[in-house]
Amino acid sequence: MKVAYVFSSTNSQKILNNMILPQLEKDTHGAEVAGMFFFMDNTFFLLDGTEMGDRLQQLQEKTGMLLMACDQCAIERGIENSLIPGARIGCFPQLYSALGGAGVDQVITL
Repeated sequence: MKVAYVFSSTNSQKILNNMILPQLEKDTHGAEVAGMFFFMDNTFFLLDGTEMGDRLQQLQEKTGMLLMACDQCAIERGIENSLIPGARIGCFPQLYSALGGAGVDQVITL
């Protein structure tokens, strides 16, 4: 099964940091993650030079998963040019285009 995650809630850091990332790092997640999309303050997860950013970058390099920050959210926070290598910014049209051929079975919003 292929999934994509949308991180929009204030609880996203705990879920991503303590559950999803450790499972992905240990190859025990149970689903292939095609991509992750980050909203609001969750765009800071993709900030270069942070522990979370480094972990996400390593997974992206290993799996090729899409990592995308909401463009307006990143711009409002002044981080659009400070994201980890490989991360993109965009809106739903870019997300749909990037994941269109990935064969995503389920989109999970956290």
